[in-house]
Amino acid sequence: MKYFRQYLFTASTIIIVFSCGKKYLEKKPLGLLDESAYANKRGVEGLLIGAYSLLDGIGGRNSSWNSAASNWIYGSVCGSEAYKGSVDYDQSAINPVELFTATATNECFASKWSTVYDGVQRANDVLRIMAKAKDISDDDQKRIAAEARFLRAHYHFEAKKMWNNVPYIDETITYANGNYHVSNQTDIWPDIENDLLYAVVNLKTTPYLGAVGRATKYTAMALLAKAYMFQKKFVQAKPLLEAIINSNVFHLVSYHENFNPETRNSKESIFSVQMSVNDGSGADAVFDNGNSGDVLNFPYTGGPGQCCGFFQPSQYLVNHFRTDPATGLPYLDNFNDVNVKHDNGTPSSDPFTPETATLDSRLDWTVGRRGIPYLDWGNHPGANWIRDTAYGGPYSPKKNVYYQSQQGRLTDLSFWSNGTTTNNVNLIRYAEILLWAAEVEAESGSLSQAREYVNQVRRRAADPSGWVKKADGTPAANYKVEEYLNPWPDKVYALKAIRFERMLELAMEGHRFFDLVRWEIADVEIKLYYNKEKLLRSNLNNANFIKGCNEYFPIPQIQIDLSAGPDGIPKMKQNPCY
Repeated sequence: MKYFRQYLFTASTIIIVFSCGKKYLEKKPLGLLDESAYANKRGVEGLLIGAYSLLDGIGGRNSSWNSAASNWIYGSVCGSEAYKGSVDYDQSAINPVELFTATATNECFASKWSTVYDGVQRANDVLRIMAKAKDISDDDQKRIAAEARFLRAHYHFEAKKMWNNVPYIDETITYANGNYHVSNQTDIWPDIENDLLYAVVNLKTTPYLGAVGRATKYTAMALLAKAYMFQKKFVQAKPLLEAIINSNVFHLVSYHENFNPETRNSKESIFSVQMSVNDGSGADAVFDNGNSGDVLNFPYTGGPGQCCGFFQPSQYLVNHFRTDPATGLPYLDNFNDVNVKHDNGTPSSDPFTPETATLDSRLDWTVGRRGIPYLDWGNHPGANWIRDTAYGGPYSPKKNVYYQSQQGRLTDLSFWSNGTTTNNVNLIRYAEILLWAAEVEAESGSLSQAREYVNQVRRRAADPSGWVKKADGTPAANYKVEEYLNPWPDKVYALKAIRFERMLELAMEGHRFFDLVRWEIADVEIKLYYNKEKLLRSNLNNANFIKGCNEYFPIPQIQIDLSAGPDGIPKMKQNPCY
């Protein structure tokens, strides 16, 4: 595994992140790292900051928007929430990923793999070099180890949900030790759990030195609960989720505050990737401290970002937000029977009236659609902001977008587009804790409590004070959202309602595909999506999701080749069907 050696050579530059930006992480190596120079408290703390710095998915070897923290390609595009967008020939490596026809040589997978395992190695550097330090107290050693092991667990978790059969790499595996040719045939869930359990025990409930974004006991508990949810260990997840809920540390804020750079790190934020611009770091035009992993995902010209028209919400997603005018509840079974009105194929110069039927209010904080206010940029103009409506449809993403009033202040105008922002990437927010808790209760048969957790989330969506408004202060659309007032009849209905609520609440946040896989319904959902969307987007005609194959992506062939030891036999094996 060549990346261990390559990262070890460059680790000597990490310490510079005390005062500098990510471009300094990209310096050409001058030789092997002199670990003794960093075997002290200042050096180890610097290495830990370097391990945090890769949470955004940018800055490691071979990182790009293909390795973005948001997982917009793998979690949302592959999860039926969005099209790749733009045009066919731009970032064409994403096309086969969207269609589930990509091979093991696809550059998207190579980028994601390299980035998460660079993150693993950065965490391991902290642990290995700290063991040689003499000036770190026992308390600090436990705290630093807990943060490093939390980060190591997170990066391995990213690999696990992408490829399933992946190697677990700890601090003993190095190029120097000659043991870096490792197998991927042992399940790594126990290793992820052990790292997170250590973090839960040894981290405090507040971040070290009050530094926002650093792991806390609650962050570790939340990620451990997520690991349990992915394994269907609902009994183990329940006390963790209840402890977070009962702590009274977190609560729901107005929905749009989760996606506004001005109100980031709110009481709803549990695990959030921190972004920064105009910070004096000297960030360059390739690797920037802002959210450059999502830099492609803005309307095409004319509006925010000035580039590039990717990550366009699907009609399938938009249709989920239709509500029953009598009850204000979603159409759980037939949401896709009728399309929410759109302007596809209609020039911006032609008149258009948006949908007048009842909708969930979260739609217009998630999707930019014609005639509806697009933050403070005025009404979305439709086709004028779309690169190719025939290819990517009529909609624009919204949760990653900044306000016009923030341009130049919370965006980096020195970047090659205006799209690098201080808009954090929310990896876990409190609403998701509530929905996991609902899922746990439904699985155990406690349908009433499950319904109450879901209703807490819906109660916020029903509050008119948090709706998108027109210039005159009236609601931008005919929003109608109500709670589930009647008891849920059975577990099947309860789980359907909870899963649907996750789609509404967490849309375009990079979770959907991984949810479908852990629920073991990816083949059913994605085939339904393709059956409808192929009638709208001819570029999806060759899509082909195969049950038992496409739940996980192909392991990059280069990594399999590099896993070969002196005998020339690769230690890693490819996933089924690739």
